[in-house]
Amino acid sequence: MSNKFEASTCRLKGNDDSGNDETQSKDSQKVEKESPPPVEVNPNEHKLQYAYALWYSRRNTSKQSSIQSYDQNLKLVGRFASVEQFWSLYSHLVRPSELAALTDFHLFKVGIKPMWEDEANQKGGKWIVRLRKGLVSRCWENLILAILGEQFMVGEEICGAVVSIRFPEDIICVWNKTASDYATTAHIRDTLRRVLHLPASASMEYKTHNESLKNVHRL
Repeated sequence: MSNKFEASTCRLKGNDDSGNDETQSKDSQKVEKESPPPVEVNPNEHKLQYAYALWYSRRNTSKQSSIQSYDQNLKLVGRFASVEQFWSLYSHLVRPSELAALTDFHLFKVGIKPMWEDEANQKGGKWIVRLRKGLVSRCWENLILAILGEQFMVGEEICGAVVSIRFPEDIICVWNKTASDYATTAHIRDTLRRVLHLPASASMEYKTHNESLKNVHRL
């Protein structure tokens, strides 16, 4: 497992303005589907149901970008497939609240890139939760532990999750495969509300990736 990506490296990457977050443009080029090697798990470790990859990115202030530049801006932090591998990686990471603004962590199943154009994401969407400053680290940890522990109980629908550090607020998103499956998206919403301990009045928004791409075209 590649888990030697220390927190100091994340800090260095945070000073790199070479990429973008939610300004991907849809063009004629396809995102190549990579086939990463499997993550090895020792017999004495507690294997997770799925293997995961953690990515890091930093957004720049320009409103126009391309799939290529967004892809290049994604930095693979590490992969894991057991409880022990996760904690070995997680314990070396900067907490989201300590990251610079306009940076993101992306936790996705191995084989799914955190991009709208990835085959697993094309027909999906995401639940968006906006948090006031000071809550993001606790909420992010609660969320990823719930994902790894299969608390959402929606089969293979969960693709991954993203935490985004922004100036006025922080944002947490959960991506799923099938936006048109309203019962499943509602179940994800209710579980997300529970694991984040959100009040009933908390604002939550569901957005399909197709909607996100259309918004990019209107920039």
